[in-house]
Amino acid sequence: MAPALPRIGSRAAALCMGRRRVVQAAVAAAAALALLLWWLLPFGKAPSPHGTVAFTTGVPTGVYARYGELLKRHLARDLPDVEMRLQYSEGSVQNIERLVSGEASFTIATADAVAAYRDQGGRHADRLRACARLYDDYMQLVVPAGSRVRSAADLRGRRVAIGQPGSGVSLIAGRLLKAAGLDVDKDIDPVRVGIDKMPDLMREGRIDAFFWSGGLPTGAVSGLADDFDVRLVQLGDLSDELQAQGPATRYYRAAVMPADAYPEVQDGRAVKTVAVANLLVTTDRTEPGLTEGITRTVIDSRDRIGSQVHAAQLVDLRTAIFTDPLELHEGARRYYRSVKS
Repeated sequence: MAPALPRIGSRAAALCMGRRRVVQAAVAAAAALALLLWWLLPFGKAPSPHGTVAFTTGVPTGVYARYGELLKRHLARDLPDVEMRLQYSEGSVQNIERLVSGEASFTIATADAVAAYRDQGGRHADRLRACARLYDDYMQLVVPAGSRVRSAADLRGRRVAIGQPGSGVSLIAGRLLKAAGLDVDKDIDPVRVGIDKMPDLMREGRIDAFFWSGGLPTGAVSGLADDFDVRLVQLGDLSDELQAQGPATRYYRAAVMPADAYPEVQDGRAVKTVAVANLLVTTDRTEPGLTEGITRTVIDSRDRIGSQVHAAQLVDLRTAIFTDPLELHEGARRYYRSVKS
């Protein structure tokens, strides 16, 4: 009988299988090591926000500008790699235009101004997003203490400062005058200047009244009252007529300026008026991590900013998410989910 030949094919298969097991084990070990390093090393974390952002605020003597200055200070602590550059502006309308044009990344704007921009088919209006509802602006009608003006209807034929064309105050002043039965271009002598010029014009006797929409107290109004006797005119009687103008006015609410808002002006009395919410606004182009970080600073710094800007004390985590007519930015939603109890 011929001797049996060795089974070379079986031995080769066994060697091949052994090498394959060694390779598979090595791959598994490498994967485990990579996973461990991912947890332990810094490159496993999301990059921190960095770069320069432009924040457009308002007139130099207004609450928007002061709020922006204080927010910038706190942001430097919370996001040290982010530099915020502030831009003065004429107000909400111009602020929105700067956002959609790319001149700014963040701003403050009133809800009614945002709604008007969207309703009028403003360019890139669909890109606007909100970070937070901040505080309310109160409509203030200021006249010399001895004025005979007791309501907005009494402004007929008078010189009235109504804000700059690109401002939120100009928008709401026109609607309030309409509610009072007056045409801004026919029934009054409109003076289109901002709060930075209104006090001096009143001191000089060049205007009979001025409208202002801002947080309480507004420094320019307080400063005027320090050396010139003024009075605040109630606007509460216009609430129903204002609401009757249509959906665009649903962002206004009846409100009361408390007696301590301007104690030297109101003689210890509250004044009925209308108010509108301010929103912190950005666009969908803004990086979510940056938006999340800025939203966090806005909420966390409320008390510190509020000690110098009284209106900021009203920023509240529970109401910050109600940003109608805008939806929340993805980064802002991320922040609110992270702190949800």
